[in-house]
Amino acid sequence: MKKFFAMFAICGIMTLGLTSVAVAQEQAAAPDSAATEVVQDSTAAAEVAPAAAEEVVEEVGLHKMLKVKFIEGSAFFMSFVAAALVFGLAFCIERIVYLNLSDANVEKLLKQIEDALDKKDIDGAIAVCRNTRGPVAAMFLEGLLRFDQGIDTVDKTVVSAAGVQMGLLEKGFSWITLAIAMAPSLGFLGTVIGMVQAFDDIQAAGDISPTVVAGGMKVALITTIFGLIVALILQLFYNYVLTKSESIVRDMEDSSLIFMDYAVKYTSKSGK
Repeated sequence: MKKFFAMFAICGIMTLGLTSVAVAQEQAAAPDSAATEVVQDSTAAAEVAPAAAEEVVEEVGLHKMLKVKFIEGSAFFMSFVAAALVFGLAFCIERIVYLNLSDANVEKLLKQIEDALDKKDIDGAIAVCRNTRGPVAAMFLEGLLRFDQGIDTVDKTVVSAAGVQMGLLEKGFSWITLAIAMAPSLGFLGTVIGMVQAFDDIQAAGDISPTVVAGGMKVALITTIFGLIVALILQLFYNYVLTKSESIVRDMEDSSLIFMDYAVKYTSKSGK
């Protein structure tokens, strides 16, 4: 999780660093004659104009450009696209925190449970599971609490507890996929509205000049672009939380088999 936030911070710093530094230019040397003076002055003026334009372009960073384009889009639809981004990111961040806190050292947990069961210390194994966070420990805890009811009951309890914990791991995933689907849909809806606006302007002006249709077309394209950008951002976060969840589920499946072996071993020793 620390690596993730470090990468996120680096990306933010790189985005902010896109604002360029103004380029200093030196003045031309003094001319020897009046005729040379005129020529050099005109040349210097011609060089300053593109330099000034370049300086203005360089001063506009990526975040400023996105801000300007966001404002140029339709405020109504762009606000919905922004709301979809905030909504989806809220669930993504919540899932990232939850899944990283749920990721425990399964090998260490199994070793502690094995040592406790070898000593026939059920209470010690239960205490280990209670003091360990995560779905794996919660699944083992439910099985240990029913050790006195037979191996079949323990097996069914572990399976049921695993199903409950997997449901908790996938909680909120549907809302993230909803935000991913809604963002481009809202962008496309803004595109359709922008096209209708462009045709209304053409009808009102009675002319198909670029100036008449430029406003509606700009709204149409900007809303689509931002909708796709939001969907791409949320898709990256969704793939991360999905991969993390699948990794924890695999640990649960693998460790449950080892835990049942410990249970059978303990039952055979105790004669139950």
